[in-house]
Amino acid sequence: MTPSALLTRRIPSSVLASLESACAVELYDGPTPIPSDVLKSRLQGKQALISVLTDRITAEVLESATDLKIVANIAVGYDNIDLAAAKARGIIVTNTPDVLTEAVAEFTWALILSAARRLGEAERYVRRGAWKEWKLDFMLGTELRGKQLGIVGRGRIGSAVAAKAPAFGMNVMFATRRAGTGRHERQPDEVSLDELLVSSDVLSIHTPLTPETRHLIDKRALARMKRSAILINTSRGPIVDEAALAWALKERLIAAAALDVFEREPEVLPELFAFENVVLAPHLGSATRETRTAMADLAVANVIAVLGGRPPLTSL
Repeated sequence: MTPSALLTRRIPSSVLASLESACAVELYDGPTPIPSDVLKSRLQGKQALISVLTDRITAEVLESATDLKIVANIAVGYDNIDLAAAKARGIIVTNTPDVLTEAVAEFTWALILSAARRLGEAERYVRRGAWKEWKLDFMLGTELRGKQLGIVGRGRIGSAVAAKAPAFGMNVMFATRRAGTGRHERQPDEVSLDELLVSSDVLSIHTPLTPETRHLIDKRALARMKRSAILINTSRGPIVDEAALAWALKERLIAAAALDVFEREPEVLPELFAFENVVLAPHLGSATRETRTAMADLAVANVIAVLGGRPPLTSL
């Protein structure tokens, strides 16, 4: 019998053709994110699920999918999937690491530069016809050279962001990894999170979302940062407490922020719209044609491998 797969979003036609050569494909093309009851219904008889980060793959969903062998998430993160429930049922879960590393790192630097040089504010100023003359002291930003870039999360993306820092004359420090992560000694370029908050001119978030990192950047953390500091988040929205961020911006405890991810995507905390010194992007970190195609291709390759009785290319 030909295996079947549920695809929750459209993918490039060339990648879809590859998937269709290996299994029967059902595409969900309705409202997003896919409702839980619809997901459970569509998964009946399916051996594979190709999902995206906004799909909630709960224990209840997995329990109802009695034929499911693999969940292939088109994302590097996987906090939308109940891994414990999947493991208990023998369901393989895969993600798409590596292929999006450089795209997200490049976009992180786009946000850093936009926030530091007030690009979003300046572009809006020109568009509304407000620019009348050049002034020596008009809309001054901050230079990056000689400043410290603090990175929370020393994974693939955090490391790739750090590798580009010398081009801008910035020195890099990382937050020390917590005990139990395989790191036993503090490296020369590592400090505690508290020290990183106090000393960094730009703080960039690249850690996975876990119970421990949810609201890692809260009121206390923001109050510890420099008043001239810039906060960047291209990781997961709930790592930053948005209400606390709005408070910190209102009190001028930090200079600016740039967010590509939000606590309740696609909803954005309305208070953030009031601040000209906040750059807001609709989760575009991996949004290049090359990268999004590579992500879909890797997810499909994982499905084809598992349905063919082979190990996946990337598993959690």
